[in-house]
Amino acid sequence: MICLRSTVAFVFLAAGAHADLPQPVAQALRVAGIPDSNVAIVVHDLDAPEPLLMHGGARSLNPASVMKLVTTLATLDSFGPAHTFKTRVLLDGTLKDGVLDGRLILRGGGDPSLTVERFWLLLREIRARGVREIRGEVILDGGYYQLDPIDPADFDQAPLRPYNAPPAALLVNFNTVALRLASDGAKVDARFDPPLEAPVLANQLTPGDGACNGPREQMALEADKLTLTGRYPMACGDQAISLNLLPPDATTAAWFGRLWNELGGQLSGGVVSGQTPITALPLLEFDSQPVAQLVRDTNKFSNNVMAKMLLLNLGAARYGAPATWDKGVSALRAWLVEHDLECGKLVLENGAGLSRIERISAASLAKLLRWATLQPAWFEFAASLPAVGLEGTQKNRLNDSAALGQAWLKSGSLNGVRYRAGYARTPNGRRRVVVFLINHRNAGAGGRAQDALVEWATDTLDSRAGEMASSAPESVGKTAN
Repeated sequence: MICLRSTVAFVFLAAGAHADLPQPVAQALRVAGIPDSNVAIVVHDLDAPEPLLMHGGARSLNPASVMKLVTTLATLDSFGPAHTFKTRVLLDGTLKDGVLDGRLILRGGGDPSLTVERFWLLLREIRARGVREIRGEVILDGGYYQLDPIDPADFDQAPLRPYNAPPAALLVNFNTVALRLASDGAKVDARFDPPLEAPVLANQLTPGDGACNGPREQMALEADKLTLTGRYPMACGDQAISLNLLPPDATTAAWFGRLWNELGGQLSGGVVSGQTPITALPLLEFDSQPVAQLVRDTNKFSNNVMAKMLLLNLGAARYGAPATWDKGVSALRAWLVEHDLECGKLVLENGAGLSRIERISAASLAKLLRWATLQPAWFEFAASLPAVGLEGTQKNRLNDSAALGQAWLKSGSLNGVRYRAGYARTPNGRRRVVVFLINHRNAGAGGRAQDALVEWATDTLDSRAGEMASSAPESVGKTAN
């Protein structure tokens, strides 16, 4: 019944809204060859009962990374901005004079913020509690999540890219290691940071001239060997390239070895995956960044693995550990239903938008964004969106426009998908929701149309609200030859 009420409300609003597009938007879509039927747009003033612009709002389309808005808002509302996720450290053995005769356990609790720096702080806390030498194994317990193994090449055959990193209850540095490259003009040095036993690094790079466009396309991972080929431009200087190279436990083990050694710690055994022994006793709890900061990092930099972990944590909180994808999706749907934000056209998979099947309508997303403005977590949520032209994924957009710093938007892109959604402010202080979704093979050429809508939404005073392109539906509907 909730989805039915929402649909009836949408039909009523659409009938009363001006359905034509602003002329610059219509023109840009026509030039890009994007048909009217593949576009969904909503612009809605926060203090108005009906949208200023509603165009294709009921269409259920792939939102790409804009789906993170749903996941992060649910996380903020469910946990509160100050909530933290905990990594627990336990000892199974005897600690005397700095020597642990037994095993040290790291038990993950779904902390998405265990960067190298914060993992160093965690290990430093262990040293501060008197552990100098471990005469036994370090056990990595990731049992808080129960997930099937993920092939990082499944989505787009780019397994090394950090955005394809798999989530894990104990995840260090977003599951990435650094490939460090440097050239003195005679040769190119390459090494892993932290050092790895596998894969073997086969460096066949040679120094070269020209612009630095990055060497990612010159990498090939086969079995236990990463091969680097081609010419490395001197203009690149020293680089550190983040790679999603290993399974999560192997990445954590590598970083543990590197950082524990830097802290003066000693380890006699290995670092292995396993469960926490029932005889283990707690040593300390290490808090994640607060949820408000996690949401900011997720949205400002469109971090896929963080969004996935937030979804999984929602599932574990509502239905109990271990977290699973089904629990996460069910928890997010339950939250939407509780707040009358659910609609039958919504399709969820991982909550990050890195999906070919996730779907949402522009009208549903606009409703969610307007609902957020009335909630206690509104300020933290709004602050998580990157300001246009200034920061995060929006830093290089509309830098020379009057829209600079006047819109806060989450963007999303996949092959055939371009999406922007968030909030805008007009010169007279009016605030509004802006949603623009394109699903079409030419979506990559639709950036100018989306820029035009943002400029229109941030520059439209009440007296200009009616300046639309009356012929927009017909003109936009034509495709380029």
